[in-house]
Amino acid sequence: MANTQEKNIFYKRLLIFIWHGFFLALTMSMLDFNTVFPALISELIDSKIIFGLLYSIMLGVPLIFNLIFSHYLQYYQYKKKFLLTGIYLRSLAYLGMTIFTYFFARENPLLVIISLFFWISLFSLSGGFAGLAFTDIIGKLFTREQRGRVYAYKQFTSSFAAFLGGFIISRIFTTNRLDFPANYSLALFIGFAGLFVASLAFWLIKEPPSKLEKKEREPLKTFIKNIPVILKRDSRFTRFIVVENMTSFSLMVLPFFMVFARDTFNIDETYIGRYLLFQVAGTILSNLFWGYISGNRGSKMVVRTCIFLGSLIPVSAIILSYFGPDIYAVVFFLIGFIISGRRIGFDPYFLEIAPEEERTIYLGVRGTLSVLVVLMPVVGGFFVELLGYYFTFITVSVVMLSAFLLVGRGEETCGN
Repeated sequence: MANTQEKNIFYKRLLIFIWHGFFLALTMSMLDFNTVFPALISELIDSKIIFGLLYSIMLGVPLIFNLIFSHYLQYYQYKKKFLLTGIYLRSLAYLGMTIFTYFFARENPLLVIISLFFWISLFSLSGGFAGLAFTDIIGKLFTREQRGRVYAYKQFTSSFAAFLGGFIISRIFTTNRLDFPANYSLALFIGFAGLFVASLAFWLIKEPPSKLEKKEREPLKTFIKNIPVILKRDSRFTRFIVVENMTSFSLMVLPFFMVFARDTFNIDETYIGRYLLFQVAGTILSNLFWGYISGNRGSKMVVRTCIFLGSLIPVSAIILSYFGPDIYAVVFFLIGFIISGRRIGFDPYFLEIAPEEERTIYLGVRGTLSVLVVLMPVVGGFFVELLGYYFTFITVSVVMLSAFLLVGRGEETCGN
């Protein structure tokens, strides 16, 4: 009886996260970081450096503030209210981008770019805040044995939602009724609505309290000073941080594959949806591949394989660019492989590393010390602007391959 009750509780909780994962994936397709977002910025301004800076804000703002967030959240037994607050702020950022893009993109694109620095910062900041609460809640609701299944089910459902999102994007950018900027504005508005719907399931969560150590609130300054103590005490976590920074070089070029295609082939907006569908197809089809590796070799092998594939993609982009824009879609298929592998292998392994009572602290330290994740897109923008795509792509492949060789079989992280 108890076993049946435990299964029912598990599946009820699982359905909540599947609901959220489905609508979140649909939402994120509307501003996909590798296709839609680069295309929008390219429409507004022809500067690889500005684009790299915006992309760094997109990825880096949560990491910069994660330490502050984790210091704050560690004293609260319940995180659901923080999760919902972060989601609604992110939804507001979608709405802000929608309004500015629709009303000002054609006549005053510079104003839209300036506004995007604010909206993207809010989008990323609130996402990082919600992400910490989200990961901690998953850690509380599911056992170590259940988490892998939860992430696999969530990834599988999210992949189909992203595929649906790809069809929506393809439809938006191929219809003759929607010109720039109405097409991007509609996509962003769907993102706003989808994110709001995604949050509804979390109201049903009955969150258990976190295990808190009985201690007085310490100043942030003291908390920061304790970071070296954590790193010295936990060598596995320290190694995790070092390798994650090494593999962040893949972020140097990830947003530029779409920009490279636009510059090389002079393609129109119909390819945005097409490339996104290829990326999502890679995400879906790779689930079996990653699931097999994870089940037979563990999450370490999943993330190590990510590093190797990450080293191949930039060189593949150069080679495939000689065969035209249709064959070039394979690049995005490979990117889909990386996205799926990271989600299935990376987070479950991190949850194994982090002690339950210090999970929030570990999340903050991990994010804040991932400094290269913040810098790489900006560096990539300078490299592409000054040295060209080929030099940048080859450099990243060499660094990623070196990381793969240096990591060895026992290390644990993957290229982004």
